[in-house]
Amino acid sequence: MKENMELMITNEGYSINLNLGNDIQGELAGLDSGFDRIKIPTGGGTSFEVPNLENSDDPITVKEFSAVILHHHPLFTYYENKYNGSSNPPNCCSFDGVNGNGTPGGKCRFCKLNVFGSGENGSKACKNKHRLYLLRENEIFPVVLILPSSSIQEFSRYVRRLLGVGKKSDSVVTKLSLKKAVNKTGIAFSMVHFSVVRDLSQPEKDGLRELILQIKSHANEGKNESQEVETNEL
Repeated sequence: MKENMELMITNEGYSINLNLGNDIQGELAGLDSGFDRIKIPTGGGTSFEVPNLENSDDPITVKEFSAVILHHHPLFTYYENKYNGSSNPPNCCSFDGVNGNGTPGGKCRFCKLNVFGSGENGSKACKNKHRLYLLRENEIFPVVLILPSSSIQEFSRYVRRLLGVGKKSDSVVTKLSLKKAVNKTGIAFSMVHFSVVRDLSQPEKDGLRELILQIKSHANEGKNESQEVETNEL
């Protein structure tokens, strides 16, 4: 993140221009600089859990919310032994879905652990997820949403629809909601649905440009660090 920059916040739509200057750097010194998470329920629930400023142990549940998708990238993780909730990093992980870091490492597309049938119940041994950095209206810091593999296809379709009309995911306000679905084995799960609320205005795009660059830089810095994968993302 850049230093010696001013923080400017305007309350009109998404015209929020964030640069971490000396005051904010001092406020965060020695503290966890990670992003808050929005969580997706298990078992087909249709309400997100969003951070609660007043009580971090009591998240707020919402059926839907709107945000700008500042950046997104794959998040692949493989554990040799079944994940048990500990803070140990995965044996192998990838932040681009192309190159794996760790054991076995190498090209993800050729990895025998990245094919269906290599894991339990016909799944992949390497869990393919996708990380979204989201900015909600009138907020300063982004939040992170980790898409499970069951929602990646829906997100891919949404991105393709945007690209088909000459737009990118960081140029529109997106509404995210949940719908209940059932897989072929009869297990219910929650699927994220995406839809466009509106296009960002040019002043909003200009105001977010620096923040988007900072988020991309933050994501790139973590690509070779397996510790970057946190347990609540797995």
